[in-house]
Amino acid sequence: MNTPLTLDPVPRFGDRRRSRVGLLGGSFNPAHAGHRHVAELARRRLGLDQVWLLVSPGNPLKRERGMAPLPQRLASARGVADGRRILASAIEARLGTQFTIDTLRLLLRRFPRVDFVWIAGADILQQLPRWRRWREMVRRVPLAILPRPGYNHRALAGRAAAVLRGARWPARASAILARCAPPAWVFLTAPQHAASASAIRAILPSPTLPSATLQGAEP
Repeated sequence: MNTPLTLDPVPRFGDRRRSRVGLLGGSFNPAHAGHRHVAELARRRLGLDQVWLLVSPGNPLKRERGMAPLPQRLASARGVADGRRILASAIEARLGTQFTIDTLRLLLRRFPRVDFVWIAGADILQQLPRWRRWREMVRRVPLAILPRPGYNHRALAGRAAAVLRGARWPARASAILARCAPPAWVFLTAPQHAASASAIRAILPSPTLPSATLQGAEP
């Protein structure tokens, strides 16, 4: 029987097609216009064929309380995807991975001809040193960091930015980032979108949600 998880646009066992793909991970609790804004902007500026919205099965850096079930969050992400250039996927749940580094290892192995770029907001750059094996992660794929209201200065002055100072490329090089050998990253200058999932949840009715196993912290 097909379910939202089995009907996934990203093949679990990979393929050998040549392409450039941006990976935008998150809880998508719920997905919103800001996610679509980031995905579209990154796709254009980085010259990507697709952006995959990786809907996390759980996030150790986020509290369980208020986390909607995966199928609900996946449906939300598919609501902002277009099914062609922007795909919403639960491949992490299908691969059985919880941490980003494990997801990247498998994706790189199963899609050997894809040039991946990890897409994230400035808030993620700031917290990156809390992620499991984050230094290995940045040696696996280039990073495209987009501005996020309230986080930009702290992120660029933070530990990860300092460690990666020598690997930073100018924003004008963003179109070739997918072909750069990691570690490599850019901070894209771009209009900022103020939408946030927490603000949306605050104005929505409060359903009774089951506890979720939550993604990416250093042990």
